[in-house]
Amino acid sequence: MQVAITDFSFPNLEIEENILKPLGFEVQGGQCKTPETLIPHVCHADAVITQFAPIKADVIAAMEKARVIVRYGIGVDNVDLEAARQKGIPVCNVPDYCIDEVADHTLAFILGVTRQVVSNTMHVRSGQWGLAFSLDQMRTLRDLTIGIVGFGRIGREVASRLAPFKCRRLVFDPVVSADAIRQTGCEPADLATILTQADILSLHCPSTAQTRKLLNASTIGQLKRGAILINLARGDLVDTQALVGALQSGQLSAAAIDVCDPEPIPVDSPLRQLPNVIVASHVASASVKAVRTLRETAAGLAAKALRGEMLPNVVNGVS
Repeated sequence: MQVAITDFSFPNLEIEENILKPLGFEVQGGQCKTPETLIPHVCHADAVITQFAPIKADVIAAMEKARVIVRYGIGVDNVDLEAARQKGIPVCNVPDYCIDEVADHTLAFILGVTRQVVSNTMHVRSGQWGLAFSLDQMRTLRDLTIGIVGFGRIGREVASRLAPFKCRRLVFDPVVSADAIRQTGCEPADLATILTQADILSLHCPSTAQTRKLLNASTIGQLKRGAILINLARGDLVDTQALVGALQSGQLSAAAIDVCDPEPIPVDSPLRQLPNVIVASHVASASVKAVRTLRETAAGLAAKALRGEMLPNVVNGVS
């Protein structure tokens, strides 16, 4: 049986091979990102593991034997879940491999923008001294209201890390009960309330038809003038043009983003140059432990499918 890995950002596939080959499964790695390269790579595979490649309806239609599609990661927005469901192929993710890493990175971003860590560093490196920004941009978390949109594993860990800073924490998640939110010491709120009251808005929801461009010119306009945006979830939750405009106009005083739409961020994008932006290249999930867990889990899910075992983490309703 063959496991096709469409694309990967690791130096090699040694971890996956060490799990799958002793079980008698062949591993076929690739760096396929287009239908023209993906279709011949996956058409005869018994299991497919993918990282960032677009596994759309045409690619899924070409899968003749696939028993599972496994995503290296939590989000599955690069996979057409409905097309896979219609073909009877379960899609699995790895929902719990980088919770601490992303939550830590979120807190680093929040502190980075409120205490002007990067801008003050660059100010000193350029030969200057003193504050890089005006005093009102040096903020104290205890005095701020943090709006958390999405209260899954990562959102909850972010809220937990913020608790010792004694800031007010508002949470919006339509699938989490108000009582469950209150039990964490946070306040449940609807999105409209969070938009108007948050000093810092931190996104931790998946990319779905309902959440894409959740932040656009209209909703960004509802934020307090001078609010801060933190996004370590998915780039398409935010309308990039609206984000740039808000940062340039002062509607947003700062943003810290690990994700963007598109990725990579174009070389000529203002997001690479604006002094009130902290930007990273979709690396918040990274640590040696997290990446190993991700790869071992993905390979293990493929092995379970090929052995006919019950699959955990199925996200498209195929049993």
